[in-house]
Parts: sequence; C-alpha cells; structure tokens
Amino acid sequence: MATNVDRDLVAEYLDRYAETQGVLPDRLESFGDRYREQGYLTREQLYDIAYESSTRSAYHVESNPEDRCRTVTANVLAVDDDFSKIQLLTGLSGFKAPTASCVLTALDPSAHVVVDTRVWATLDRFDYLDGRKESFDAADYVAMIDPIREIAAETGFSPAEVGYALFAYDAEHREGTLH
Repeated sequence: MATNVDRDLVAEYLDRYAETQGVLPDRLESFGDRYREQGYLTREQLYDIAYESSTRSAYHVESNPEDRCRTVTANVLAVDDDFSKIQLLTGLSGFKAPTASCVLTALDPSAHVVVDTRVWATLDRFDYLDGRKESFDAADYVAMIDPIREIAAETGFSPAEVGYALFAYDAEHREGTLH
C-alpha cells in the first residue's frame, strides 16, 4: 500500500480546504450534534445535509416519507458495518454514496469521511486505489474509507480531516475538468 500521504501533506491541504467549494465541516458538525441528540434525522434535516453536498439533487430528498427518514437514520445508528450504513442511506431518494457519506461524517467524523470524485482521485494519484471513478456506491465507500483510516492513524488526523485534505489536494492539482 502507498505511504505518500503524510502528516505535513494532510496539514497543508486541510488548511487549504476552506478555499474550496467543499462541504462545510462546521455545518456537518451541527447536523451531527442534532443527529446524536435526537437519535434520527428528519426529512428537513436530511434535505439540509443533501443541499450542502449537492444543491442540484437535494430536492429529491423531499419525496421521502417523513417516517422513513426517521426510521432509516435511526437504523443507521444500530448497525456497525460501513457498507450497511451507506446502503441504508442510499435507499432514500436523493442519497447516493457521497451524500450518504456526509450523513455518516456528521454523525462521527472520527470514523467517517465525506467522499466524492476528488477524494477518490487523490487516493488514486497516491496509489491507494486504482483508476478514476465518477460515481460511487457503498462498496466504493468501503474501498475509500479503509486507506483513509490508515492515513488518519498514521498522521494523527481524523478520517474526516484526511478526507477534507484529499479533496483540497485534488482541487489544487487536478488538470482538466472534474468529470
């Protein structure tokens, strides 16, 4: 496995994350506080998280029944497996793996990370993964979270912080368009 992502790189690009168009960590933290306090998320709260992640597709969240939103997000708290957590959330309209990862990161930034094309591309660039991807499912989340947790353990940053740094790295170093 690659070892090119070190503490200095994570620290440098974590500082640069604020200059990107990425999800705001403070907003996710406030959603996570509410999630832990209530034990579930409402459709409105899920919409707000989805809007942070993808303004264009957030409206799909509104088609979910309120009780389903509460039940699914309560169930996420009851399972330990990363694949199952993402799979549960992606069963809701408006949630693909990247948006679902925002919910998990809000819930527990010490164990989860916001993932997307930029994070995957940086992991690929440093040989943690192989090949470019533009869409993600639960298995892809698991493929990304394992090396991110390793990087977090090696650098002393949380998985969420590592993810933000990887995002910022790609934002600065990508040549050409995002997709």
